[in-house]
Amino acid sequence: MPQVFVPKEVTEGETRVACTPETTKRYVKEGFDVVVESEAGRHAHFTDEHYRAAGATVVSGAEAEAAWGSADIVFRVYPITPAEASKIKEGALLMGFMSPHKNLDSIRILRDRKISTIAMELVPRISRAQSMDALSSQASISGYQAVLLAATYLDKYFPLLMTAAGTIQPAKIVVMGAGVAGLQAIATARRLGAVVEVSDIRPAVKEQVESLGGRFIDFPMDESGEGEGGYARELTPEQLKAQQAIVRQKVVAADAVITTALVPGRPAPKLITKDMVEDMREGAVIVDLAVEQGGNCELSKSGEMVIASGVTIIGHPNMPASTPADASLLYARNIQAIVLSTLSDGEVVLNLEDEVLDGALLTHNGEVRHGPTAEAL
Repeated sequence: MPQVFVPKEVTEGETRVACTPETTKRYVKEGFDVVVESEAGRHAHFTDEHYRAAGATVVSGAEAEAAWGSADIVFRVYPITPAEASKIKEGALLMGFMSPHKNLDSIRILRDRKISTIAMELVPRISRAQSMDALSSQASISGYQAVLLAATYLDKYFPLLMTAAGTIQPAKIVVMGAGVAGLQAIATARRLGAVVEVSDIRPAVKEQVESLGGRFIDFPMDESGEGEGGYARELTPEQLKAQQAIVRQKVVAADAVITTALVPGRPAPKLITKDMVEDMREGAVIVDLAVEQGGNCELSKSGEMVIASGVTIIGHPNMPASTPADASLLYARNIQAIVLSTLSDGEVVLNLEDEVLDGALLTHNGEVRHGPTAEAL
């Protein structure tokens, strides 16, 4: 009977949990022994009693410390620390976000201890893996929350309002990047009544943008802006400069800008320059969802709200954690989908011929399998 351990997240601001009472029930049904550290789900409003009712064993103190070393599988949300990696028994399986480019010390320990690590951000973007795609499930929450933040700090209404005192014009919103977060931001802003314009270097997303009521900002390119897995590829300096010139007039006229542009394994592209911010109207808002990867705005700072030239720039580093209940439900289901796909006669079997596992396994059998991470080490 495989034992699963769900430790409490200790990173400041991390409110999610990697296993919910809902997924616990399924694991127990499949024959897993689920051990949950006391208060692991507290911030997501899942109590210890909820986990016990689902069939889990709840532990604390010395028992929780021991569980790190006895578990066959450890579920995690936030990247594991070197000290925590050292507690996991050799040959065990770790599942969670890893941020490998920023977490090399932990990766070395996981490699040396022959721990298999499924990095949730490395799950390939293929049809069969949609239910396992934690990046997408969490990005959707980020896009939703970004618009709510913008609406909260903006100095005007989002919708068109016709009142006895006259007409209020709708807010003009620019969304930069039409991935999962961007599309959710478009949908949410449109529901709130804003006029939404969208910038993306991938012409293929134009139809999706327009289906949600957004206006696509055309960006002529000699070649497709789409990279591996459907993500945007990194632009050349000349292409980036050309894009900035096209979107500049839209940004400076906007009431709020939501930036979501990311390039896998690379720093986020700088799409909003300091001089663009200076030309925006006082009272405008920028929400930078790429701030953990360096930010799309030159002036954004992770974990801070910056006011520059009267423009409020919000750099929330962990937007999904602001909606912990649903973020945890979705993330836990993503992990569960992977685990259930590996089951064979009640045991977890990591088949490297499986396309999902082949892409998502960061470390396995004493090797670092992710090329860029292996090179960085």
